[in-house]
Amino acid sequence: MTDVKKVAVEELPDAPNHTSHKKEVDEALGATEFGFNYYVAEPGQRLPWATHRHPNHEELFYVLEGELEIELADGVLPVAAGEAVFVPPETTNLARAVGGTPARVIAVGAPKDDDGAVIEEECPACGAESDRTYAVDGDDYVLSCAACGAAVDRLTPGPE
Repeated sequence: MTDVKKVAVEELPDAPNHTSHKKEVDEALGATEFGFNYYVAEPGQRLPWATHRHPNHEELFYVLEGELEIELADGVLPVAAGEAVFVPPETTNLARAVGGTPARVIAVGAPKDDDGAVIEEECPACGAESDRTYAVDGDDYVLSCAACGAAVDRLTPGPE
């Protein structure tokens, strides 16, 4: 048989994030040209991490169920089930699940090897609007302020 692969998405392990579930489908299948993640986010949960932009990476969110709001520099864009939104490179954004039910979302991005995000949020420790660095701590990611080094967030895998 060819190199074609398949996975049961719901059975994939959860990656560290702020949502109930983040399944890195691209990693599981060995995709090299684009990112493909599946999220389940309870109302109020952010996906993926924070207010950010990708200098050279396009993003596309497709809402399967529930609702998202995407905060942009010039306003908030509501995205309902059955709708997709394209976020061009260098566009600062933050997606958040809203409404009364969990949002199930597919997020696709390309090019995969250029998906580095610049986080643009104020540090609660020093007040600087700075990027974040991250370190792996067991199964978690610990985000730290690039300006002062203070740990500002911890991303944990969702419940299996």
